Amino acid sequence: MKKEEVMARLESLADPEGHEGMARFGIITARALGIRVPELRRLAREIGPDHGLAQELWATRVHEARILASMVDEPSAVTETQMEAWVRDFDSWDVCDQVCGNLFDKTPYAYEKAVAWSGRDDEFVKRAGFALMAYLAVHDKEAEDGALLAFLPWIEREAADGRNYVKKAVNWALRQIGKRNRLLNEEAIATAKRVRSQGSPPARWIASDALRELESEAVQARLA
Repeated sequence: MKKEEVMARLESLADPEGHEGMARFGIITARALGIRVPELRRLAREIGPDHGLAQELWATRVHEARILASMVDEPSAVTETQMEAWVRDFDSWDVCDQVCGNLFDKTPYAYEKAVAWSGRDDEFVKRAGFALMAYLAVHDKEAEDGALLAFLPWIEREAADGRNYVKKAVNWALRQIGKRNRLLNEEAIATAKRVRSQGSPPARWIASDALRELESEAVQARLA
């Protein structure tokens, strides 16, 4: 499917109510059409994998076209250069999360970028680092515990960042790692307690919210 045909399909799916809803969730809507993610997934399945088309869709700067690009791109064709270029373009939390969960976490560079981006200053680049950690904990079924344990010091180090999209991603990564198995649960709980002891408002929130889930009866029963 050619870019022009895809863009015409996206225009036909534009939804003013969805556009308003996006704004309520803090999504920048200047170049958005209001299309819901399930609609984009259906279109992505129809298109199939297409690395070249993904690059063209990303270049349009249209919000939903960029999310769709992450759905049709081919992880094996993605380069570090592309990842660095795309992450610098992130301007909303949902594009960040969709790209990380649909595409970046399946590339050979995912673990490296998770750590590298978690230490960057830009809010959405840093969020991308922790979003990658969260998605890898869920999606990479073959990952050894050590690969995920290596993320915990970075979570602890960045827990004082009070920016909303960063602290929520730090919390998300900590919770997902801690729900994977018993060992990781114990280590995540220990990390959360050290984070709590830092004393800053964002650190206390990250730790308290994570501990509430990681120590819950439901999680403990599932991991037992």
